[in-house]
Amino acid sequence: MSARTHSRPHAAPTSGVDIRLPWWALALPALAFISLLLLILNPSDAHAAGGDPTITHLFERAQQLLAR
Repeated sequence: MSARTHSRPHAAPTSGVDIRLPWWALALPALAFISLLLLILNPSDAHAAGGDPTITHLFERAQQLLAR
């Protein structure tokens, strides 16, 4: 006894691709890019690790950037 095979109905072709990204899929890479860009804007601040703690320097830099 043979079994019937059901063919899949063909979907109507669409004119364009409908892809929806969540807001953070664009916001997070943009934020990372801007953050890295701000870090390299002033190369005179780039120096070898000295006596000051890194975390303190990072917070001071963030405070300076937010004060602008």
